[in-house]
Formats: sequence, structure tokens, C-alpha cells
Amino acid sequence: MIDELIEHVVVLETELQACSARLQERSDDEALHDLRIGVRRLRSILRPLRGLPEINALELVAAEVGRRSTPLRDTEVLIQELEAHERPDLVEPRRRELEAGRDALLASSEWLLFRNALATWPAICREAARKGKLKGLRKHIRKQLAKQQRKLAEGLRNPAHDRHRLRVLIKRVRYAHEVYPKLSDLPDKAPKRLRAAQSVLGDWHDCVQWLQRAEQELDLQPLCETWREAMASAERHSDQVLKRLLKDFPVA
Repeated sequence: MIDELIEHVVVLETELQACSARLQERSDDEALHDLRIGVRRLRSILRPLRGLPEINALELVAAEVGRRSTPLRDTEVLIQELEAHERPDLVEPRRRELEAGRDALLASSEWLLFRNALATWPAICREAARKGKLKGLRKHIRKQLAKQQRKLAEGLRNPAHDRHRLRVLIKRVRYAHEVYPKLSDLPDKAPKRLRAAQSVLGDWHDCVQWLQRAEQELDLQPLCETWREAMASAERHSDQVLKRLLKDFPVA
């Protein structure tokens, strides 16, 4: 189990280095997206290890990179939306802002700490294992995955559920299953339903973000009515999709 974890992390380190090089060279428009996916996959590996001594620090610094890069990704998605509406006048100033933000991310203390922690994590993990601090690792991971699923089950049944919170819980359960399929014990159809729910909640989240930005960025106001209609449609669709998850996540 420990060898598998370390192998996953080393592979991701290589992928993330390639993403950062692409981002620095501005070779393509998917570099930031791919970098965030790599960080997300890494956090999915590490999140169930929370509480184990000495080896969960990497997850904490990865979370900081995720937080720092989120506004940049939001701007990327907004630019794609504006391009779809054929509004180059709205795109160009935000593209300049995005380019500056990408450079700032790679020069940030968060990114430096993350790279250092990522490079040293395998050795720290092996040392913790050598000292016997990782005994019962499978049991610990299974317990953490079950805890995530219970939180999702409770959230789905909350009449006043927060779609933002449900989106986060769904992502955690889905990505954890992708990393630990033999330990997550999900029903066969659950991953597909989770993916559908994440997708529609993502559409809703985008509309919310755009409308919030339009309150400060007044040049976006002409698109607000379109986004309100899209948000309402995504809300209705998400309610239907979330109901289908109830059978996959019963309350114990």
C-alpha cells in the first residue's frame, strides 16, 4: 500500500512539473487546468491520510495552491464563456489579467512550498513507515472514505442544502473513489451519478460566479439575464440529479 501511494505521488510530481513548464512557457491554454487536476488528484490521494503523523503536511500546502489558483481558473472559464458570446472587447482585458496571475502563481511562496513538500514527501512517508507509524493504513483510509460518504448522505437529505457544499462533498467522494476504488465500497452506478451531479452543479457554480463578478465588473451586466436563466435551469436540473444519489448514499 505504501509503495503504491509513493508511486502515485512520484508520477503526479512529474506531471505537475510538466504542467508548470507549459504554464511558464504559455504553450497552451490547458496548462493551468491540467495543473489543477494534478493537484486535485494529489489531494484525493492524501486527504484520507489526514490524522496520520508526519505525512499529511503535503495535503495542506497542496490545498493552498488550489485556493490560490481557483480565481485564475474562474477567469479562464469566464473568458471561454465570453468567447462563446463573441465578446472580444470583454475578453482581452481579462486575458491580460489571467496571464499576469499565472506568472504570479508560479512565483508565489505557496507554489515553492508545495514543490519542496512534494519532493520530500516520499522519503518522509518511508521513514514514517519504517518507524511503524503507518500500521493499519488500509483500515484508516477505509474509515476516512466512509466518513466522507456519510457527510454526503447527510447533506443530500438536508432540506436547506447548500449547493456549494454539496458540490465539494461530491467531488471529494468521486475523486477518492477514483484513487481508492477497492476501499471506497461505492455501488456500481454511483460514480456515474456523482459525475453527472458534479457536472450540473459546476454549471450552476459558474453562473453564480459570473453574476457575482458582474456586481463589481459592470461591463458584464449585459449578460446577467442570460446567466440568471441558465442558473435557474441548472438549479432545477441539479435537484433532479441529486435525488438519484439518495439510493447510493443511505444514512446508516
